[in-house]
Amino acid sequence: MQKTMIQLPEMRLIGITCRTNNARLFEANPKTNPVAMTVQRYFHEGLPEKIAHRHNPGVTYCVYTQYESDLSGDFTYFIGEQVDSFEPISSEFETLTIPAQEYAKLTHGPGPMPSVCIDLWKHIWMLSPAELGGERSYIADFEVYDERSRDHQQVTLDIYIGVK
Repeated sequence: MQKTMIQLPEMRLIGITCRTNNARLFEANPKTNPVAMTVQRYFHEGLPEKIAHRHNPGVTYCVYTQYESDLSGDFTYFIGEQVDSFEPISSEFETLTIPAQEYAKLTHGPGPMPSVCIDLWKHIWMLSPAELGGERSYIADFEVYDERSRDHQQVTLDIYIGVK
């Protein structure tokens, strides 16, 4: 696993959401796991292709935001793409603006999904603020699925953790 610190500008995203928490995030049954159901809906209904003004078509952002408290509370899970404009937007979508902030960017892989993702999050949760690069801000954390994640058996994943 690699870690780098990076400052990112504000990002605008369009996608769909669900409300959940880490206890439900790892439910094995995809019919009761809110994140699995949201991801399935996003791809099975071809929603990425319906997003206007896609900044980088095919790059998917999975964002954890609107935290109730910290890693133990509820949060909103958002899946979508970065856009250059929110106009027009279909009623089936929601918008999300991630403010400019500093991130610890952690990279893991290649390896099979979902193991790469789960292993990286477990590693993140064990990091002290000093190891992470600062206290978590709990504004927005996100995974980026780009060309390195096309082969689900050889995924390389970046997770960005907002820090203060």
